[in-house]
Amino acid sequence: MASSRKRIWRWSRDILIALLIFGAWQWWTSKDLVTGPTPPLVGFDLEGQPLSLADLKGRPVLVHFWATWCPVCRLENGSIDAIARDHAVLAVATTSGSAEEVRAYMAQEGLHFPVLLDEEGGLARQWQVSGVPATFVVNRAGDIAWAGQGFSTEIGLRLWLWWAE
Repeated sequence: MASSRKRIWRWSRDILIALLIFGAWQWWTSKDLVTGPTPPLVGFDLEGQPLSLADLKGRPVLVHFWATWCPVCRLENGSIDAIARDHAVLAVATTSGSAEEVRAYMAQEGLHFPVLLDEEGGLARQWQVSGVPATFVVNRAGDIAWAGQGFSTEIGLRLWLWWAE
């Protein structure tokens, strides 16, 4: 009985340590991301149509910077696509090539979320994104409610969107 309690205590301790390390890592990688009111996010989608974050004001929006060459982004893409079925999502393909190349990648991966093209990385610089993936949750007022860089879980992003409601 005592060894069972010790084992439970060790597991609890190890889980707590892992969560603290993960939280510290999230804080460290996200500390330089833009906060407060959102910078402008205006450009063209993959079909050449104008697309803007301002068009989505009044509801929570997931703004997701990603790249076709990023392996972590590839892991997240399915989650971003699933979230886009229920919530406003504006994804920014940064330094990922031409619209045709990004469109081909999305077709190959079966992705359907709306994408702003950021061929030169200018939009990423405006948002102080130094690496991808970087994700922001924007609340109804147009302020950044949460920002994170690196892998994010679908459940975590959904919780942040719920919180931004």
